[in-house]
Amino acid sequence: MTKVERTMKAAILIQQWYRRYLARMEVRRRYTWTIFQSIEYAGEQDQIKLYNFFNALLTHMPDPAARGVGSDVSSKSSTATTSPNFEDEVEDCVSISTLDNVYKGIHINSPLTRQDLDALIESFRKKKQHRLHAKYVASILKDAIAHLKRLPNLNQASTAISKQITICGDLHGKLEDLLVVFHKNGLPSAENPYVFNGDFVDRGKKGLEVLLLLLACLLVFPDGVYLNRGNHEDLIMNARYGFVREMKTKYKQNSDRLLKLIEGVYRWLPLGAVVNNKVLVVHGGVSDATDLDWVRSLDRYKYVSLLRPPVSDSTASGAEVVDKMEWKQVFDVLWSDPQNLEGCVPNTLRGAGTYFGPDVTDRFLEKHKLMFVVRSHECKTGGYEIAHGGKLITIFSASNYYELGSNKGAYVKLVGPQLDPHFVQFTTAAARTKKLTFRQRVGLVESSALRELSGKVLAARESLLDEFRKADPDGTGFITVTEWCSAMESRTGLTIPWRMLREKLVSQDPVSKNVEYMTTFQEHLPGKKASEATVVETLYRNKSSLEAIFRIIDKDNSGYISKEEFADACALLEQHLQNPFSKEQQLDICRSMDINKDGMVDLNEFLETFRLVDMAPHDGDDADDSSPG
Repeated sequence: MTKVERTMKAAILIQQWYRRYLARMEVRRRYTWTIFQSIEYAGEQDQIKLYNFFNALLTHMPDPAARGVGSDVSSKSSTATTSPNFEDEVEDCVSISTLDNVYKGIHINSPLTRQDLDALIESFRKKKQHRLHAKYVASILKDAIAHLKRLPNLNQASTAISKQITICGDLHGKLEDLLVVFHKNGLPSAENPYVFNGDFVDRGKKGLEVLLLLLACLLVFPDGVYLNRGNHEDLIMNARYGFVREMKTKYKQNSDRLLKLIEGVYRWLPLGAVVNNKVLVVHGGVSDATDLDWVRSLDRYKYVSLLRPPVSDSTASGAEVVDKMEWKQVFDVLWSDPQNLEGCVPNTLRGAGTYFGPDVTDRFLEKHKLMFVVRSHECKTGGYEIAHGGKLITIFSASNYYELGSNKGAYVKLVGPQLDPHFVQFTTAAARTKKLTFRQRVGLVESSALRELSGKVLAARESLLDEFRKADPDGTGFITVTEWCSAMESRTGLTIPWRMLREKLVSQDPVSKNVEYMTTFQEHLPGKKASEATVVETLYRNKSSLEAIFRIIDKDNSGYISKEEFADACALLEQHLQNPFSKEQQLDICRSMDINKDGMVDLNEFLETFRLVDMAPHDGDDADDSSPG
């Protein structure tokens, strides 16, 4: 070959190699993303399943006194019911510790001014800031509640003055992302309005700062800020995903009273916004039952949590149906996800809300004379996604959500009379990751995903071993790849590309290519940091009731609940529940409570599982705390 021919052939070979390299990197990125998302949704599903189970126990189990147990089980009302003294409790929360000479943080006014907002931003921006005093936190929360109470369920946003509006998705305690948005797009005002579409807290370390900053913007620029409720504006979710722990760490003795105020904020947050009567902005989405007229007229304040439908005190079945149908209206707009297939089906992946197809979106928009829907609720690699023929936009504003480098954040600006969407992407990756190559960044995210996955696999060890041994009746220690993949999917509940991942998770025989299934439980990657693995601590508000219930279920007084005894308890509940637990759900719940995986549930495991799903905050120490923390 001539020199030119050799050069051309070399260039073609390099190009082919590079394309294969990019394809391999894309495959790794996609399965990593699938792992993260599957684990996230499985966690939400477990949360809802366990919470419903414990609520059913506390509501419907027979009185222990009648069984001779000696402890009363209180009939627990729905989380949707409210205490008649809640407003008084909120007022009491404001009488939080006075300032003293120890406090070195900023001082702000009530009502807040623009100068206060600037001082708040500057204080939060500093890495070693003095924590805002609990008295000022309570003041912002109380003023926000008073303002939010005056707002409708669906805010009416307008671009008549601004000619544009900015919509931000989930922030999840990522203060740096919020500050980047303000830096790139400017602070809110009547001339620069924002819609913040829920999920302000949880997972990130600065949830309180994000929430306070958004509320402060709302109070200073009431015509320039619209806040929507998300599915994480829910103290039950906060108890599992970190915000309650954050509050108890930052404001130790005042955390219960501050959380009571935050509960008031959640309950008064609007459920959505309508821009120029053309675009609906809600956190989750819609369903085939969503009716905006109904959403506008319902009492949003009574929904303390969306994780359980309200239970009517009335014995009339009609009243209960109305309550649950109304609850579904709220649940669907906060928890639903789109799908490519037509129709509307229960969201089995999250365990809550619906999957709605393009036909459902079309009918909804036609019914309410809208152009398109903007929603959040799902992390996207680029920070946004356009679906359903351009009529559904997902916007997600928390960058590096799963791991550094896992995704970009984004916000969308609706511009002009037709509200044309313009997307802006950003990331707040740490300085150390900016120097990494593309391959190194993919490897970093992949390693984190595999660590998460290994934890889930180890948690399902006993169940997996049962399945493996069924496929290996001769005890050879080997099963086929297909059998291994089937067992992994069925027993972990995670729908991910197991066949593609097998080389990273398990050893194979080099000749037969069969899987040596015991190596599934080896630690292939370094373990997770303890600080990341811990779960928020909440109080045993119902400890005496739960101990009594445990003794009822433990019919042979062995100190352990067996699977058979647990099934009997579920059978007892079936007569009270419209949707009783299936046999598979019973086993899943029992396995979830069996923390040490010995096949039985003792009292400590029973209480511990309840602690992880119980509501927060609880009535706690009301002693004054003069320090900001």
